[in-house]
Amino acid sequence: MLDGHLLIDAHVHVPVLGSLKPAWLDWARDFGPPGILQDLWDADGVPRPDRLDALFAEQGVDHALLFCEYSPRATGYQRFEDLLPIVEHNPVRFRPVANVNPHLHFPIAAEVRRQLDLGAAALKLHPVHGGFRCDDRALYPAYQVLVERHVPLVVHCGTSSFPGSMNELADPANLLPVVRDFPTLDVVLAHGGRGWWYDAAAFMALSHDTVWIELSGLPPKRLGEYYRNFDLGRLARRWIFATDWPGVPGTARNARDVVGLGLSDTVAAEVLGGNALGIYAGLTPGGTL
Repeated sequence: MLDGHLLIDAHVHVPVLGSLKPAWLDWARDFGPPGILQDLWDADGVPRPDRLDALFAEQGVDHALLFCEYSPRATGYQRFEDLLPIVEHNPVRFRPVANVNPHLHFPIAAEVRRQLDLGAAALKLHPVHGGFRCDDRALYPAYQVLVERHVPLVVHCGTSSFPGSMNELADPANLLPVVRDFPTLDVVLAHGGRGWWYDAAAFMALSHDTVWIELSGLPPKRLGEYYRNFDLGRLARRWIFATDWPGVPGTARNARDVVGLGLSDTVAAEVLGGNALGIYAGLTPGGTL
Protein backbone atom coordinates (compact mmCIF):
# COMPACT_ATOMS: atom_id res chain seq x y z
CA MET A 1 0.00 0.00 0.00
CA LEU A 2 1.08 3.58 -0.64
CA ASP A 3 -0.52 6.27 1.50
CA GLY A 4 -3.53 4.02 2.03
CA HIS A 5 -3.95 3.14 -1.66
CA LEU A 6 -3.53 -0.22 -3.33
CA LEU A 7 -0.63 0.32 -5.76
CA ILE A 8 -0.15 -1.73 -8.92
CA ASP A 9 2.67 -0.94 -11.34
CA ALA A 10 1.38 -2.39 -14.58
CA HIS A 11 4.57 -1.99 -16.64
CA VAL A 12 7.92 -3.23 -15.31
CA HIS A 13 11.01 -4.62 -17.08
CA VAL A 14 13.45 -6.97 -15.30
CA PRO A 15 15.24 -8.85 -18.12
CA VAL A 16 18.47 -10.81 -18.12
CA LEU A 17 20.90 -8.15 -19.32
CA GLY A 18 23.01 -10.37 -21.55
CA SER A 19 20.13 -10.90 -24.00
CA LEU A 20 19.60 -7.18 -24.67
CA LYS A 21 20.92 -4.63 -27.14
CA PRO A 22 23.27 -1.97 -25.68
CA ALA A 23 20.63 0.73 -26.23
CA TRP A 24 18.40 -0.85 -23.55
CA LEU A 25 21.20 -0.72 -21.00
CA ASP A 26 21.87 2.91 -21.89
CA TRP A 27 18.16 3.71 -21.43
CA ALA A 28 18.06 2.11 -17.97
CA ARG A 29 21.20 3.98 -16.88
CA ASP A 30 20.02 7.31 -18.29
CA PHE A 31 16.49 7.31 -16.86
CA GLY A 32 16.67 5.05 -13.81
CA PRO A 33 18.18 5.71 -10.37
CA PRO A 34 22.01 5.79 -10.29
CA GLY A 35 23.61 2.37 -9.91
CA ILE A 36 20.37 0.46 -10.42
CA LEU A 37 21.86 -2.17 -12.75
CA GLN A 38 24.66 -2.90 -10.29
CA ASP A 39 22.36 -3.01 -7.26
CA LEU A 40 19.51 -5.15 -8.58
CA TRP A 41 21.27 -7.41 -11.10
CA ASP A 42 24.16 -9.73 -10.29
CA ALA A 43 27.57 -9.82 -11.98
CA ASP A 44 26.19 -12.10 -14.71
CA GLY A 45 23.35 -9.68 -15.49
CA VAL A 46 20.66 -11.82 -13.84
CA PRO A 47 18.00 -10.03 -11.75
CA ARG A 48 18.22 -10.52 -7.97
CA PRO A 49 14.67 -11.49 -6.86
CA ASP A 50 15.23 -10.69 -3.18
CA ARG A 51 16.52 -7.19 -3.87
CA LEU A 52 13.76 -6.48 -6.36
CA ASP A 53 11.17 -7.64 -3.86
CA ALA A 54 12.61 -5.40 -1.14
CA LEU A 55 12.71 -2.39 -3.47
CA PHE A 56 9.12 -2.72 -4.62
CA ALA A 57 7.97 -3.29 -1.04
CA GLU A 58 9.79 -0.11 0.00
CA GLN A 59 8.03 1.76 -2.82
CA GLY A 60 4.63 0.55 -1.62
CA VAL A 61 3.94 -1.63 -4.68
CA ASP A 62 1.42 -4.41 -4.01
CA HIS A 63 1.64 -5.95 -7.49
CA ALA A 64 4.20 -5.41 -10.26
CA LEU A 65 3.51 -6.76 -13.74
CA LEU A 66 6.75 -7.98 -15.31
CA PHE A 67 7.12 -7.64 -19.07
CA CYS A 68 9.01 -9.80 -21.52
CA GLU A 69 9.63 -8.91 -25.15
CA TYR A 70 10.82 -10.69 -28.26
CA SER A 71 12.14 -7.84 -30.43
CA PRO A 72 15.54 -8.79 -31.90
CA ARG A 73 15.58 -5.86 -34.33
CA ALA A 74 15.18 -3.22 -31.57
CA THR A 75 15.89 -4.11 -27.93
CA GLY A 76 16.77 -7.80 -28.11
CA TYR A 77 15.20 -10.66 -26.17
CA GLN A 78 13.47 -10.31 -22.82
CA ARG A 79 12.37 -13.93 -22.41
CA PHE A 80 9.25 -14.99 -20.54
CA GLU A 81 11.07 -17.78 -18.73
CA ASP A 82 13.59 -15.29 -17.33
CA LEU A 83 10.76 -13.73 -15.29
CA LEU A 84 9.75 -16.94 -13.53
CA PRO A 85 12.43 -16.98 -10.79
CA ILE A 86 11.27 -13.52 -9.72
CA VAL A 87 7.63 -14.62 -9.71
CA GLU A 88 8.53 -17.74 -7.75
CA HIS A 89 10.28 -15.62 -5.12
CA ASN A 90 7.07 -13.64 -4.46
CA PRO A 91 4.11 -14.76 -6.61
CA VAL A 92 1.82 -12.24 -4.93
CA ARG A 93 3.85 -9.13 -5.66
CA PHE A 94 5.14 -10.22 -9.07
CA ARG A 95 3.08 -11.44 -12.02
CA PRO A 96 4.46 -12.08 -15.53
CA VAL A 97 3.01 -10.67 -18.75
CA ALA A 98 3.15 -12.69 -21.96
CA ASN A 99 4.59 -11.46 -25.25
CA VAL A 100 4.60 -12.80 -28.79
CA ASN A 101 5.99 -11.59 -32.08
CA PRO A 102 4.19 -12.90 -35.19
CA HIS A 103 7.52 -12.97 -37.04
CA LEU A 104 8.91 -15.41 -34.45
CA HIS A 105 6.04 -17.35 -32.87
CA PHE A 106 3.84 -19.74 -34.82
CA PRO A 107 1.36 -21.14 -34.34
CA ILE A 108 0.84 -17.98 -32.35
CA ALA A 109 -2.19 -19.16 -30.37
CA ALA A 110 -0.23 -22.10 -28.99
CA GLU A 111 2.53 -19.84 -27.70
CA VAL A 112 0.00 -17.51 -26.08
CA ARG A 113 -1.65 -20.47 -24.34
CA ARG A 114 1.75 -21.71 -23.16
CA GLN A 115 2.65 -18.42 -21.53
CA LEU A 116 -0.83 -18.00 -20.03
CA ASP A 117 -0.57 -21.49 -18.57
CA LEU A 118 2.61 -20.33 -16.82
CA GLY A 119 0.68 -17.57 -15.08
CA ALA A 120 0.68 -14.56 -17.42
CA ALA A 121 -1.66 -11.77 -16.31
CA ALA A 122 -1.97 -10.27 -19.81
CA LEU A 123 -0.57 -10.42 -23.34
CA LYS A 124 1.62 -7.49 -24.41
CA LEU A 125 2.28 -6.76 -28.09
CA HIS A 126 5.00 -4.40 -29.27
CA PRO A 127 4.29 -3.50 -32.90
CA VAL A 128 6.89 -0.70 -32.88
CA HIS A 129 9.80 -2.92 -31.88
CA GLY A 130 8.45 -6.07 -33.52
CA GLY A 131 7.61 -4.53 -36.89
CA PHE A 132 3.96 -5.57 -37.34
CA ARG A 133 0.44 -4.16 -37.24
CA CYS A 134 -1.91 -5.27 -34.48
CA ASP A 135 -4.87 -5.47 -36.85
CA ASP A 136 -3.07 -8.20 -38.81
CA ARG A 137 -5.46 -11.15 -39.06
CA ALA A 138 -2.59 -13.47 -38.23
CA LEU A 139 -2.92 -12.21 -34.65
CA TYR A 140 -6.64 -12.91 -34.38
CA PRO A 141 -6.14 -16.48 -33.05
CA ALA A 142 -4.15 -14.96 -30.19
CA TYR A 143 -6.95 -12.50 -29.43
CA GLN A 144 -9.47 -15.33 -29.40
CA VAL A 145 -7.41 -17.12 -26.76
CA LEU A 146 -7.45 -13.96 -24.63
CA VAL A 147 -11.23 -13.72 -24.90
CA GLU A 148 -11.62 -17.35 -23.89
CA ARG A 149 -9.28 -16.93 -20.90
CA HIS A 150 -10.62 -13.47 -19.85
CA VAL A 151 -7.12 -11.99 -20.15
CA PRO A 152 -6.45 -8.43 -21.43
CA LEU A 153 -4.39 -7.28 -24.39
CA VAL A 154 -1.72 -4.61 -23.80
CA VAL A 155 -0.32 -2.82 -26.86
CA HIS A 156 2.57 -0.38 -27.13
CA CYS A 157 0.92 2.84 -28.39
CA GLY A 158 3.60 5.50 -28.42
CA THR A 159 6.88 6.50 -29.94
CA SER A 160 10.12 4.70 -29.09
CA SER A 161 13.66 6.02 -29.43
CA PHE A 162 15.34 2.62 -29.67
CA PRO A 163 17.19 1.94 -32.94
CA GLY A 164 15.12 -0.27 -35.20
CA SER A 165 11.79 1.11 -33.99
CA MET A 166 8.96 1.59 -36.49
CA ASN A 167 7.00 4.41 -34.86
CA GLU A 168 4.40 4.55 -37.61
CA LEU A 169 3.03 1.30 -36.19
CA ALA A 170 2.21 2.87 -32.79
CA ASP A 171 -1.02 4.53 -33.95
CA PRO A 172 -3.84 3.36 -31.61
CA ALA A 173 -6.26 3.65 -34.53
CA ASN A 174 -4.74 0.41 -35.82
CA LEU A 175 -6.56 -1.29 -32.94
CA LEU A 176 -10.04 -0.15 -33.96
CA PRO A 177 -10.72 -3.35 -35.97
CA VAL A 178 -9.58 -5.42 -32.96
CA VAL A 179 -11.87 -3.52 -30.60
CA ARG A 180 -14.74 -3.96 -33.03
CA ASP A 181 -14.14 -7.65 -33.75
CA PHE A 182 -13.49 -8.61 -30.11
CA PRO A 183 -15.99 -6.47 -28.18
CA THR A 184 -15.40 -8.19 -24.81
CA LEU A 185 -11.59 -7.98 -24.93
CA ASP A 186 -10.01 -5.35 -22.66
CA VAL A 187 -7.40 -3.43 -24.67
CA VAL A 188 -4.79 -1.41 -22.76
CA LEU A 189 -2.95 1.34 -24.64
CA ALA A 190 0.54 1.34 -23.10
CA HIS A 191 2.16 4.79 -23.09
CA GLY A 192 -1.22 6.36 -23.79
CA GLY A 193 -0.51 7.59 -27.32
CA ARG A 194 2.89 9.10 -26.48
CA GLY A 195 4.12 11.33 -29.26
CA TRP A 196 1.29 12.60 -31.44
CA TRP A 197 -1.58 10.20 -30.64
CA TYR A 198 -2.75 11.46 -27.23
CA ASP A 199 -6.09 12.66 -28.60
CA ALA A 200 -6.71 9.41 -30.47
CA ALA A 201 -5.92 7.30 -27.39
CA ALA A 202 -8.12 9.42 -25.13
CA PHE A 203 -11.02 9.41 -27.57
CA MET A 204 -10.83 5.64 -27.92
CA ALA A 205 -10.77 5.15 -24.15
CA LEU A 206 -13.77 7.40 -23.64
CA SER A 207 -15.68 5.84 -26.54
CA HIS A 208 -15.18 2.17 -25.66
CA ASP A 209 -15.76 0.56 -22.27
CA THR A 210 -13.01 -1.97 -23.02
CA VAL A 211 -10.21 0.48 -23.91
CA TRP A 212 -7.84 1.81 -21.24
CA ILE A 213 -4.89 4.22 -21.11
CA GLU A 214 -1.79 2.91 -19.36
CA LEU A 215 0.52 5.66 -18.08
CA SER A 216 3.95 4.06 -18.49
CA GLY A 217 6.65 6.41 -19.71
CA LEU A 218 4.51 9.52 -19.16
CA PRO A 219 5.62 12.02 -16.47
CA PRO A 220 2.48 12.36 -14.34
CA LYS A 221 2.90 16.12 -13.87
CA ARG A 222 2.54 16.55 -17.65
CA LEU A 223 -0.63 14.50 -18.10
CA GLY A 224 -2.77 17.63 -18.01
CA GLU A 225 -0.75 19.02 -20.90
CA TYR A 226 -0.83 15.80 -22.93
CA TYR A 227 -4.60 15.40 -22.55
CA ARG A 228 -5.48 19.09 -22.49
CA ASN A 229 -8.37 18.62 -24.93
CA PHE A 230 -10.24 16.39 -22.45
CA ASP A 231 -11.79 16.65 -18.99
CA LEU A 232 -8.96 15.18 -16.92
CA GLY A 233 -11.18 13.97 -14.08
CA ARG A 234 -13.37 12.06 -16.52
CA LEU A 235 -10.50 10.68 -18.58
CA ALA A 236 -8.59 9.59 -15.48
CA ARG A 237 -11.27 6.99 -14.80
CA ARG A 238 -9.82 5.19 -17.84
CA TRP A 239 -6.21 5.31 -16.62
CA ILE A 240 -4.01 2.49 -15.32
CA PHE A 241 -0.95 3.42 -13.30
CA ALA A 242 2.36 2.17 -14.71
CA THR A 243 5.94 3.41 -14.82
CA ASP A 244 8.07 1.56 -17.42
CA TRP A 245 10.48 0.72 -14.58
CA PRO A 246 13.51 0.85 -14.42
CA GLY A 247 13.33 3.94 -16.63
CA VAL A 248 11.91 6.16 -13.86
CA PRO A 249 13.39 7.82 -10.76
CA GLY A 250 10.93 6.07 -8.44
CA THR A 251 7.56 4.31 -8.44
CA ALA A 252 6.20 5.96 -5.30
CA ARG A 253 7.17 9.38 -6.58
CA ASN A 254 5.25 8.85 -9.82
CA ALA A 255 2.23 7.53 -7.93
CA ARG A 256 2.15 10.55 -5.63
CA ASP A 257 2.46 12.84 -8.65
CA VAL A 258 -0.67 11.22 -10.12
CA VAL A 259 -2.57 11.87 -6.89
CA GLY A 260 -1.22 15.44 -6.97
CA LEU A 261 -3.13 16.16 -10.19
CA GLY A 262 -6.16 16.97 -8.04
CA LEU A 263 -8.10 13.78 -8.71
CA SER A 264 -10.82 12.77 -6.28
CA ASP A 265 -9.91 10.08 -3.76
CA THR A 266 -12.16 7.65 -5.59
CA VAL A 267 -10.59 8.28 -9.00
CA ALA A 268 -7.05 8.24 -7.57
CA ALA A 269 -7.71 4.82 -6.05
CA GLU A 270 -9.00 3.55 -9.41
CA VAL A 271 -5.92 4.82 -11.24
CA LEU A 272 -3.34 3.53 -8.75
CA GLY A 273 -4.76 0.05 -8.46
CA GLY A 274 -8.50 -0.42 -8.77
CA ASN A 275 -8.70 -0.37 -12.56
CA ALA A 276 -5.79 -2.80 -13.00
CA LEU A 277 -7.24 -5.08 -10.35
CA GLY A 278 -10.39 -5.51 -12.41
CA ILE A 279 -8.62 -6.03 -15.73
CA TYR A 280 -5.46 -8.12 -15.31
CA ALA A 281 -5.68 -11.82 -14.52
CA GLY A 282 -4.55 -13.25 -11.21
CA LEU A 283 -4.47 -10.09 -9.08
CA THR A 284 -6.26 -9.92 -5.74
CA PRO A 285 -6.89 -6.94 -3.44
CA GLY A 286 -5.95 -8.81 -0.29
CA GLY A 287 -2.50 -9.80 -1.53
CA THR A 288 -3.23 -13.53 -1.84
CA LEU A 289 -3.27 -15.88 -4.82
